[in-house]
Amino acid sequence: MSKTHVTTKVNGDEVEFLCDPRETLLDVLRDRLHLTGAKEGCGTGDCGACSVTVDGRLVCSCLMLGVEAEGKEIGTVEGIAEGETLHPLQQKFIEYAALQCGICTPGILVATKALLEKNPDPTESEVRYWLAGNLCRCTGYDKIIRAVMDTAAEMREAS
Repeated sequence: MSKTHVTTKVNGDEVEFLCDPRETLLDVLRDRLHLTGAKEGCGTGDCGACSVTVDGRLVCSCLMLGVEAEGKEIGTVEGIAEGETLHPLQQKFIEYAALQCGICTPGILVATKALLEKNPDPTESEVRYWLAGNLCRCTGYDKIIRAVMDTAAEMREAS
């Protein structure tokens, strides 16, 4: 099968790649662009480990084809930090020990960053609802929720 040429932006950088029309965005990110933060946990869009943003909208990259990225703006966990400076969410996840094995962490960071961009003052219930599509088998979510709530408060104070 012939490959399709795709031009898109990933984490603010214009990129081009060739991919099989049946190849998922997750596979393109990991195998062609070497951005391995997004993980394949289920391959069916149920776990959120592959969460990325596409034009500011949270999506499961295992459910989107790479060719659908043409002309879009893709955001991955690799684009959250500013160079060597961690995003406040990343810093709070470390501070609160809100991660363990790390499989779900990139997707949760992308999802919670998207939440805070849409709603800088979420309630705990809103955070829990927003993360309903991100499964974690290790942490029990409490540390994650506390880290997100504290990040939201800190970011509001800073603005």
